[in-house]
Amino acid sequence: MIETQKFAKLLTQRFDFFTGVPDSLLKSLCAYFTTNLSKDKHIIAANEGNAVALAAGHFLASGKRGAPAVVYMQNSGMGNALNPLISLNDPKVYSIPVLLLIGWRGEPNIKDEPQHIKQGEITRNLLECVGLEYDVLSDDFDAAVLQVENAYKYLLNKNAPYALVIRKNAFDDYKKPLIADISEIIREQAIEKIVENAKEAVFVSTTGMISRELFEIREKNKQSHKQDFLTVGSMGHSSSIALGIALEKKDRKIICLDGDGAALMHLGAMAIIADRQPKNFVHIVLNNAAHDSVGGQPTPAFGANLFKIARAAGYKTAVRISNIEELDKIGEYLNSESPIFIEILVKKGSRKDLGRPNQSPAECKINFMENLKL
Repeated sequence: MIETQKFAKLLTQRFDFFTGVPDSLLKSLCAYFTTNLSKDKHIIAANEGNAVALAAGHFLASGKRGAPAVVYMQNSGMGNALNPLISLNDPKVYSIPVLLLIGWRGEPNIKDEPQHIKQGEITRNLLECVGLEYDVLSDDFDAAVLQVENAYKYLLNKNAPYALVIRKNAFDDYKKPLIADISEIIREQAIEKIVENAKEAVFVSTTGMISRELFEIREKNKQSHKQDFLTVGSMGHSSSIALGIALEKKDRKIICLDGDGAALMHLGAMAIIADRQPKNFVHIVLNNAAHDSVGGQPTPAFGANLFKIARAAGYKTAVRISNIEELDKIGEYLNSESPIFIEILVKKGSRKDLGRPNQSPAECKINFMENLKL
């Protein structure tokens, strides 16, 4: 296991701009960058393609020789990153170097969640397919130093992207300072209040803790899970899944339980929802201004005023709930003119004994589709 602080300092000796999307395998590195680098030198991006483009802009503005930047991501985000990597950074186009740090979720023979298995199997093949040179980071610091040096030389000599693939438990724990909560509302309590006031609705929940908490609430209440589609992967796409359902099932109320990081990742989906004007659609963003499921790294969602963005996009109803008294009125908001956007400010974190769904994604899909036939 590598000491996070030593490895991060090694990187900052060679690179002066860092950006990316938080990953649980890289949370210690991200915590170091967030704590020790200025906001001009470290940006938590909306999505991985956004991060690659930011890094490209840094390179273009950095002088005659150019200074490569570092982009970090979970391997599930490689799909978002491939467009700019292939059509912008590639030597056959603009030949812009960038060092990629890729968390290897779903590494073969390492136990992981279902949504990571396929991505883990193809991570190395995908890099090879697009002609992107890479190495798997060693857990020995001295060996890792040589790998970083080799990567740096490659970037300067080839003017092309290079990746370091990072295994689970590569780094020791690095604690970041606690960030103040923006609300007194506990997220799981907010979800329970929504469920209580929408007994007949169909739910589509986003990646991470929100789906786990929805599942636990159903278990506690001895309710069926058939009303819920748990989007365990494909971060940022829950609202689009929900819209596709709402347009086909106009007689059912469809509620999307979204997160702030996920909503920001593909913010354009809100414009499409507003343009279609579904009369049965409720979009709820549980906003704690953090990537809560992968380490609690900050997002700009609180200052972005997502409910105002929704209102400007054309949602018929767009409100923000910031305290318990307002949350008690959730039933009224759920029955407002659709499409409805409700931003609920919540506390960071979840209870330590929070479980995971005990049904497979395939079982979830089959049961959910059966329910939609009713």
